[in-house]
Amino acid sequence: MSLGQHLLELRKRLFLAAAGILVGAVIGWILSDYVWDALREPIYAIIQAQHRNAQINYPDITSAFDLKLKISFYVGLIVSSPVWLYQIFAFLVPGLTRKEKQYTFGFFFSAVPLFLAGCAAGWYVLPNVVGLMTSFAPSEDAAFINAQNYLDFVLKLMIAIGVAFVLPVFLVLLNLAGVITAESIIKSWRVAILVIVLFTAIATPAADVVSMFLLAIPMVVLYFAAYGIAYLHDRRVARRTLAFEQELGL
Repeated sequence: MSLGQHLLELRKRLFLAAAGILVGAVIGWILSDYVWDALREPIYAIIQAQHRNAQINYPDITSAFDLKLKISFYVGLIVSSPVWLYQIFAFLVPGLTRKEKQYTFGFFFSAVPLFLAGCAAGWYVLPNVVGLMTSFAPSEDAAFINAQNYLDFVLKLMIAIGVAFVLPVFLVLLNLAGVITAESIIKSWRVAILVIVLFTAIATPAADVVSMFLLAIPMVVLYFAAYGIAYLHDRRVARRTLAFEQELGL
């Protein structure tokens, strides 16, 4: 394909991806009230558990409308993710070698489920985090929580944990690319576990040790699973290298 044909193909893929996101945003607009009810459920839990006055605050006239638009966009982005992700891969895959396609599709089909699992884990620990953060205020004071700030906080927490769940996939990808070895991964296991525990302690700052370990255990398992895959890959590469050297008589 010529440069002009590539640009036309890119325009086509971008248009289809944008159309998918737009349709998803319409669906998100319809579901936004239900999503917002679920997101602010921890606030209601604060009222029951801490017996304090806590409520969502909309400081500006357009705050509620802006919030609804933001929720619609994020829901649309998630709902339409199969469409725009497919468009990205459909544009990139023709230019990749067979081996690169295997790495790319392997990364995609493992990273997306792990990212969603991490977001689900973030959703699980969210009530504990919100409960602890609001508990620092005196019990006689009311907690007026800005709606936009609260939504941003929830999204950042869930995305951070989602990305943390995907990091072992990056380790495997770097190993397949020859950047790191399985030996270097396993040598750092003590540091990795310490970092994971510290991260989960920050992500679950409530006095609920069970939640911290429920979040840390799957991350540790994923780290050692990444080592196992890298170890098998390194053994296969070593066998191929040895066979090649024997064939050449080296």
